[in-house]
This record gives sequence, structure tokens and C-alpha cells, in this order.
Amino acid sequence: MLHIRDAVLGDLPSMLRIYNHAITHLVATFDLEPQTIAQREVWFHKHNKNHPLIVAEWEQEVVGYCCLSTFREKPAYNQTVELSVYIDAEQRGRGIGTALLSEILQRAEQLGYHTVISGIVGGNEASVKLHEKFGFTLAGRFQEVGFKFGEWHDVYFYQLLLGQEHSSLSR
Repeated sequence: MLHIRDAVLGDLPSMLRIYNHAITHLVATFDLEPQTIAQREVWFHKHNKNHPLIVAEWEQEVVGYCCLSTFREKPAYNQTVELSVYIDAEQRGRGIGTALLSEILQRAEQLGYHTVISGIVGGNEASVKLHEKFGFTLAGRFQEVGFKFGEWHDVYFYQLLLGQEHSSLSR
């Protein structure tokens, strides 16, 4: 059974494995070199009660994670957060992303955030469909902003204004 819970430091090896797979095989992240546990520990500690980091666990194994991060440092952006979600390559298509987004968006509302932003690299239709299921809409496109695997990639920004109607699938 799938279980969503707060991430703990002991989850870092699994989250690192999932993230490093994305670095080396996907354009979902623009990191170019696999990260170390020490690097991800710094990232882990940027999350707290106001910027939650959650994991999806299946049979005591972390199979995905999702977080809310600071969108921009300037104070006028304090009511806006950026969402990230990563799923184990062997587990995609099993509803894990839906479960993670459902939980993280509930938390975002409870924390009083107004806007959630996601950057999705062009061609990642599964991520687009997942976000649209929860009511995210396309807010804009930055053309050729990331160079990875020998080519330029566009990033599409999707936005959700909280407190508005979400899809019935998000609950």
C-alpha cells in the first residue's frame, strides 16, 4: 500500500538515487552531474514546516518525493512556492505523482500559500498532464534556457492559484 509521509534524513539515499537517475537520464532537472549525499543533505535542510518535503513509500521503500521550495528570495514572493516532484523510474504511471501532489497541495493551502509554480521541461507530457489534473495552467515559456544532452530545452511554467476549484481528482 502506498503511504505518503514527511521525509526524514534516512530517506536521503533513496531520494538521491531517484534524483541522480533524473540527472543522468532525463531533462526534468538541469543539474548535469550526479549529486552526493552531502549536497542533498544541504538541500534537505532547506525544507521545514513552511516548505515541506514528503515521500511516497511502497513496501517500506521510497518510490518518489515532492516538495515546496522558496520561489524567489524577495519578500513580496513569500506567498508563492515552487513545487518539485520526482518518481522512481520503475514506478511511474502508478498514481504516485497524483498521491504526492494531492498531499503537497493540501499542505500548501493549509500553510496559506497563494500561488504554486512548477517548471516543466518541454516534452514532459506526463508531468504536464499530472499538473493539469490538479488545475495548473500554463503561465509562460522560457525558450532554450537549459542546455543538456547536446541540445537546448524550453521550460514551461505552470501555475496554480490556491483557493480556486481544483479538479475532482485532486481530492
